[in-house]
Amino acid sequence: MATFPVHRLFAEQALLPTGWAENVAISLDRTGRIAAVEAGKAPDNGDERLSGPIVPAMANLHSHAFQRAMAGLAEVAGTGEDSFWTWREEMYRTVALVDPDDVEAIAAKLYMEMLKGGFGRVVEFHYLHHQADGTPYADPAEMSLHILKASETTGIGLTHLPVFYAHANFGGVAPNAGQRPFLHDPDRFLALLDRLAPVCAADGAELGYAIHSLRAATPDEMRAILDAAPVPGPIHIHVAEQTREVEDCLAWSGRRPVEWLLDEMPVDRRWCAIHATHMTPDETDRLAKSGAVAGLCPATEANLGDGIFPAVDFVAAGGRFGIGTDSHVATTVAEELRLLEYGQRLRDRRRNRLANGPGVSVGRSSFEAALAGGHQAAGIAKVGIEAGAGADLVVLDGTNPYIAAANGDRILDRWLFALGGDAVRDVMVAGNWTIRDGRHDREEAIDRAFARVLNKLK
Repeated sequence: MATFPVHRLFAEQALLPTGWAENVAISLDRTGRIAAVEAGKAPDNGDERLSGPIVPAMANLHSHAFQRAMAGLAEVAGTGEDSFWTWREEMYRTVALVDPDDVEAIAAKLYMEMLKGGFGRVVEFHYLHHQADGTPYADPAEMSLHILKASETTGIGLTHLPVFYAHANFGGVAPNAGQRPFLHDPDRFLALLDRLAPVCAADGAELGYAIHSLRAATPDEMRAILDAAPVPGPIHIHVAEQTREVEDCLAWSGRRPVEWLLDEMPVDRRWCAIHATHMTPDETDRLAKSGAVAGLCPATEANLGDGIFPAVDFVAAGGRFGIGTDSHVATTVAEELRLLEYGQRLRDRRRNRLANGPGVSVGRSSFEAALAGGHQAAGIAKVGIEAGAGADLVVLDGTNPYIAAANGDRILDRWLFALGGDAVRDVMVAGNWTIRDGRHDREEAIDRAFARVLNKLK
């Protein structure tokens, strides 16, 4: 990945933690972090003058990278009762056809698209560990190592979450054939974390872990992993995504999924509850007060027909949320935040649902909430354009008439509700430019490798 010798940047407008500022100079140190931010400055001769307003790069808090290759392949109607559970059969078919090199090629293409969409970091919820028949690779971390290589190739920041997966349903039901590439027992899973810890540290990636769902792990297995896991990073879990999952959980335990999780597990700021779509008002309030992040993936949730997260009530209760692209039917910050807001509007038949109050921009409110929640879920303590944070920046296209005519919060509202991914011009991650003028410097090679995989999946 080529790097660019940048020491000080100059932007006419920048979104800082304190709000929008004009004529902003940003000094970078040698580690790829921001050393100083000064507003109201005149540009120096040696500054790199940016071509549009800048905002912090977003963290994508939920990704299954291999699923980008199957986007569009599950859109043929079946009986009229199609759901997540029928979509899953196409996912199993894809899993059976890809090898580690294929997964790296898919992930590199996806991560490049994410960068172009305004994301600077991805949280990879990685459960594809073994060969199609369940046989482990000689190195049990083989698949994870290819994910790390894809992040290195593209330059995106990575929080890697190997996933524990052992069962097909609540109560320890035996897994089905399509799930064989995902499976571990607690001891082998803990050994995988031990194997990956030094590798991630050397590569600059954050390491956490995930429990796939309450369907995929027994309470004893969950507690064994939580007690012995050797990493202090974030903990993620799918929960309450579908109504059938809620019904099955009630039949198994007498409690709903989020209720059970909050009753039985030490849920706190380290945790991210992915989807949490189907909650009662009491569950919504309790999850908000736990400090955990709700991991929302509006495009995927819409594609699968999952339902609409109670975001208005959750935010009103003090809840934190971030956005992810999950199955990657969409790959941009703008599309996820737009669909999040529009889902609330369609349900409530009202406008501007996630604004922080009268006269406040919806774009600014949702962007800053997702920025904070996404980085919390990624295990990143400091975020934003301020001293000590990583130099992870998005430059919006100052030549676009919508952006050129906008100031302050209108910039975010134009980007998120009028433009989308095309508004992103340049992206910097850890002080290195990954996208310049809308392109990646390894774009042709990444596209060729991805095309090879798509032809394999036909």
